[in-house]
Amino acid sequence: MVISNETVNENKLKQATEIVTGLQNELKDYITKGHGPFLAAVYDENGKLIAKTANSVINETCSNNHAEMNVIKAAEKVLGTYDLSPYNLSLYVTSEPCMMCLGGIMWSGIKAVYYGVPSKRVEEITGFDEGFKPDWFNEFKERGITVYGNIAQEIGEAVLYDYVEQGNTVYKPER
Repeated sequence: MVISNETVNENKLKQATEIVTGLQNELKDYITKGHGPFLAAVYDENGKLIAKTANSVINETCSNNHAEMNVIKAAEKVLGTYDLSPYNLSLYVTSEPCMMCLGGIMWSGIKAVYYGVPSKRVEEITGFDEGFKPDWFNEFKERGITVYGNIAQEIGEAVLYDYVEQGNTVYKPER
């Protein structure tokens, strides 16, 4: 069931479902090229793709290279700015952003987030540590950031299961 921090807008949901489903399907190709199992894209208010990137923690040996952080950096480069807020951009991602990515999204100026698989399921399927995220839906709402979640969740879960079953690296620091 789709969740949101606003009354669900069917037009937004329809567009988000198309984009997130496309990302879930595309993600399989990125995984075969050594990327982690997350893909993100930034679109403008007219539906124009600004940037799309995958998780590159393993293949670029950098723990900060989550898909969301990579795509924000790519969008900033394309637009020539560190402040994306004037562009009314939306971020679409295959799974719920982790704690680090939530901070990056909040400070980037992104206006809306649409995600697939919720963190709880990501953790159950993969063992990734998604981090501590108290009441982030409402925190984003208070900051003017719209959130829709659990979009195309079943497709995304299947991709995550495949990632693990193929023996790909589930990265996490030792505790």
